[in-house]
Amino acid sequence: MQQAMAAITAVLLAALVGYLAAWYAGWLVGNFAAVLMLAVAVCGVYWLAEKWVFLPQRRRALAAAVAQWQARQDSAARAGVAPDPQPAPAAQQWLRQPWWLDWTAGLFPVLLVVFVLRSFVVEPFRIPSGSMVPTLHVGDLILVNKFTYGLRLPVWNLELVPNQQPERGDVVVFRYPPQPELDYIKRVVGLPGDTVTYRNKSLTINGQAVGKTAQGQYLDKNSMRYSNLFVEQLGTRQHRVLNDADRPAFVAGVDRFAQRDQCQYFADGVSCKVPANHYFVMGDNRDNSLDSRYWGFVPREYMVGQAFFVWMNFGDLSRIGGVE
Repeated sequence: MQQAMAAITAVLLAALVGYLAAWYAGWLVGNFAAVLMLAVAVCGVYWLAEKWVFLPQRRRALAAAVAQWQARQDSAARAGVAPDPQPAPAAQQWLRQPWWLDWTAGLFPVLLVVFVLRSFVVEPFRIPSGSMVPTLHVGDLILVNKFTYGLRLPVWNLELVPNQQPERGDVVVFRYPPQPELDYIKRVVGLPGDTVTYRNKSLTINGQAVGKTAQGQYLDKNSMRYSNLFVEQLGTRQHRVLNDADRPAFVAGVDRFAQRDQCQYFADGVSCKVPANHYFVMGDNRDNSLDSRYWGFVPREYMVGQAFFVWMNFGDLSRIGGVE
């Protein structure tokens, strides 16, 4: 049985390594939440088997070996000969987990803690693009509050415990509507029922212009481009946004997304009526962001959590701090 379990474990680990390698190479789109949940389930089975089957077996084997050693010692003493020179069986050696249990049952507590924290408390993300500059930079490692918008069952994304609704101005991580297996990050601009208009690079919500104050020029060190920097007042929150003077206001390359009939496209921008239970999101780097203007609205159930802290950027430690 030991050999069979070792072989099964080797196959499972090889499959995991192959999956991760294919994901890294770009041959498939991975799902970390599903992989982690599957790993917790499999390692949990090994952990239970270790507790109720394999560890008791090793203990019985140790007890039998100790009894045999003691019997030899007693027999030598009765015969008046030298005792068995072999030391008593070492408990540490006999009870040590084989490699296939060490890599499964031994990792189960750690994987379980990571799974619970990542699924229901906070989840780390890495910013891969400049669509949220100047708020978030490429390489920022951020933390996302998973409880802000309610607890959801991992993988299936079913709501378990409801909480507050996303608010205008929140920086949110969500499942990308065209490819729900991917996560995106943007800022909530339009709430359900809002009419969001972005024309001539000016934002209007429900007919009210969103105030913004010019702050001069901003140099994006990753792209080495200068952009016009503004402070925008979205609801009760202020945040910085960028506009490129040389980029046209026309929205090019729009997808055929669901409920596209709620949007009107013009030569200088777009106007959308946000459907019920959906949100309109935009990047703070307004002319360098693929967002709701291009692929549509974010359903409420696609919300993952609210970004609240940059905990590391290995290229710029000054980035550590809260998210505006």
